Amino acid sequence: MSNVKEKKDVDYAEQAVPEEGRKGFVTMFMIMLGFTFFSASMWVGQQLAAGENFWEFLGSLILGGCILGLYTGLLGYVGAKTGLSMDLLARKAFGEKGSYLSSAMISFTQIGWFGVGVAMFAIPVANQFLGDSKIAMWALIILAGGCMTASAYFGIESLTIISYIAVPAVAVLGTIAMVMAVAQGEGTIVDQFAVSSGTLSVVGGAGLVVGSFVSGGTATPNFTRFAKDAKTGTIATVVAFFIGNSLMFFFGAIAYIFVGGNDIFEVMLRLNLFYLAVLVLGLNIWTTNDNALYTSGLGLANIFHQKKKPMVLVAGIIGTLLSVWLYYNFCGWLNILNCTLPPVGIILVLSYFMNKKDYEDEHAPLATVNWFAVIGVIAGAVVANVLSWGIASINGMAVAALLYVIGQKVSK
Repeated sequence: MSNVKEKKDVDYAEQAVPEEGRKGFVTMFMIMLGFTFFSASMWVGQQLAAGENFWEFLGSLILGGCILGLYTGLLGYVGAKTGLSMDLLARKAFGEKGSYLSSAMISFTQIGWFGVGVAMFAIPVANQFLGDSKIAMWALIILAGGCMTASAYFGIESLTIISYIAVPAVAVLGTIAMVMAVAQGEGTIVDQFAVSSGTLSVVGGAGLVVGSFVSGGTATPNFTRFAKDAKTGTIATVVAFFIGNSLMFFFGAIAYIFVGGNDIFEVMLRLNLFYLAVLVLGLNIWTTNDNALYTSGLGLANIFHQKKKPMVLVAGIIGTLLSVWLYYNFCGWLNILNCTLPPVGIILVLSYFMNKKDYEDEHAPLATVNWFAVIGVIAGAVVANVLSWGIASINGMAVAALLYVIGQKVSK
């Protein structure tokens, strides 16, 4: 008998999270809230402020938030109820090899956003404080990429610690800066919005709100599987996504109104809060980037049948080295990819509710490929990217859901 104890996988990458690995509401809320704290969401806030008055802005936030909350809430419920990651859920919905499609899509997208996030920290900090030095920029990129990769490497426990530190700091400091900026403006916040309002409709704004984080939201089960029960996972997800995204949109909107930019970092610089600006920018990006890398690691592990940790390292190295190129060249492609992931999410949800017995039996046989699920994702992605009417992600989900349900009925 060996005296060497096998180290327990606290991330349960290949199995459902057991009872002893589950976490309470506060921890889940902090993790999910940190997931939504991403500077790229502020870009949407800038677009909303440029195109809507204050009341239209609120309308878009509420409508888009409800849609996004419903989507992520359903995924959060399924993840918490089953204890399975997105990739393990995909094995049941898409088949063992069919799941490679969804794993590749989420991994590719999240590595891309990770790289963009690293550059979003390093480039403005180097420009503002280090004389636009390329050497300093790359030093910051390597430092930031390394730290964010490390927190994802060490898994859910590390993600939890980062969230407990970063979420209160970003929320409090960012809100203070936002209030200070509004106070220095002319008139009320309603008056300041009216100056820059354009022609964006409430529905159009809601589409931007949904699109801003619907791709990342597809990875929700990777985190809610740790919730102590389905109720905890669902409520923590819905509340966190609504509060977190709304806060990011407000930060971006105020930045546009106050300095003509899109980031609370620029507002804090204008308010002479230099060091706090760097702190908030870094923590804000970190809380989403480690979640993104954690998700890509799980996806790559499913495709290549490797452990999660080395796959996180591979993803982190790729995202870090390509960060500047991704920042300047890849955002357009990432926006296209954002439309491809909602069809995956809706099929994961439908598969669970239509085949609950298969999810309750961990030894239930897996199909090699569920072609209706695969075709549903491909068709949904095409429709989402081509059809100009309505909200792209919802169009894609509707097509994918229809084809998947038809396939389920035909196969039975």
